[in-house]
Amino acid sequence: MAVSTGRPERRQEPLSRERIVTAACELLDTVGAGGLTFRALAERLATGPGAIYWHVTGKAELLTAAAEAVLAEAVAAEDGGATPQEAVRALALGVFDAIDAHPWLGAQLAGSPGESPMLRLFERIGRQVRALAVPEPAQFTAASALLNYILGVAGQNAANARTAAASATGRGEFLDAAATAWSRLDPQEYPFTRTMAGRLRTHDDREEFLAGIDLILAGITAGR
Repeated sequence: MAVSTGRPERRQEPLSRERIVTAACELLDTVGAGGLTFRALAERLATGPGAIYWHVTGKAELLTAAAEAVLAEAVAAEDGGATPQEAVRALALGVFDAIDAHPWLGAQLAGSPGESPMLRLFERIGRQVRALAVPEPAQFTAASALLNYILGVAGQNAANARTAAASATGRGEFLDAAATAWSRLDPQEYPFTRTMAGRLRTHDDREEFLAGIDLILAGITAGR
């Protein structure tokens, strides 16, 4: 006869690839790529590392799957009624916000140019470059310029946010301190940077990011 412990049994959710990837994303957001180990993941999932290997062959595959999951959620499906410029802006902003929320994503994309998340992103951008009637010899350069700008600026923005958080001050205080340092630069050695101190203090990261996208798009269309 079974003896009741007086506590309800917990029904364990079946282990699946989707559940593993979700847990990996949560772990990456907390400890970064360096802290993502199968042992830590197994503890989070209340299972053994061997059970995880049944669904994922290794860390590289897991990182790729996590990046795919985050991008799929962040980047909206292509809008058939949008202009190429609008589509690029929407795509770029989706990636910007995703990297801001998941700082590990930028490094993962930049470090894996041959993996599916990066390829899908390059494909999405390239389709819009082609829709802009960019001559075929210039399409690779145009798409690469957009991709590198998106990943570079989004990654730098995420790094700045982490630095501000680590300094135990808010973003405003962090920018104030940086702007003050800029304003005190030698006017002979840094004549331009010194005059940008006020702009550094008041600028909006997302607006500046989109303004840069518009500059690149204007250059692409002007060069047609």
